[in-house]
Amino acid sequence: MKLESKIGVKVGDIMTRDPVTASPDISLQKAVKLMTKKRVGSLLLTENEELKGILTERDIMWALSKKTIKDLREVRAGDICTRKITTIRPSADLSDAIALMRKKKFRRLPVVVKKRVIGYLTLKDILRIQPELFEIAKEHHAITEIREEEDKLKRKKAREEFEEGICDSCGNMDILYIEDGQRICDDCRESM
Repeated sequence: MKLESKIGVKVGDIMTRDPVTASPDISLQKAVKLMTKKRVGSLLLTENEELKGILTERDIMWALSKKTIKDLREVRAGDICTRKITTIRPSADLSDAIALMRKKKFRRLPVVVKKRVIGYLTLKDILRIQPELFEIAKEHHAITEIREEEDKLKRKKAREEFEEGICDSCGNMDILYIEDGQRICDDCRESM
């Protein structure tokens, strides 16, 4: 299914209003508790209503995989969040949002007006009003799975080339694998 024309529905009409937000200074522990309590997979980090980052479940998993993090209370959400953020205006047509999400491979887009966060558009929001777009979501998921499998094969091949030494990423003595010209341990390689 390809979207070639405007749907006629504005992003602002279907976006999630009052998205779950927090300060970039919130501890990772408190952020996880807030996300669990509100049953959300991401948290918009704002300061004076201006978007500073997005903390996703993937960001949290990456942080937890690092050996240097010992206490979640000491890590600030702003330190590990995604800062390079793509946003959309509430006046944009839903077809533009879908095209942007497909291009960037995102499942969510912050909705902003003059740098101020006013909502959050998620794939669930879109599917709720346009169930026929499920095929697009399914296609996106299939592409993601194919890329993940390709990455696994690359890592498996890279495992065949290894040596013992100090990891270029974390500095620990370990069995190292050569990947992209770096000598890294298995833990650091999985977090890439």
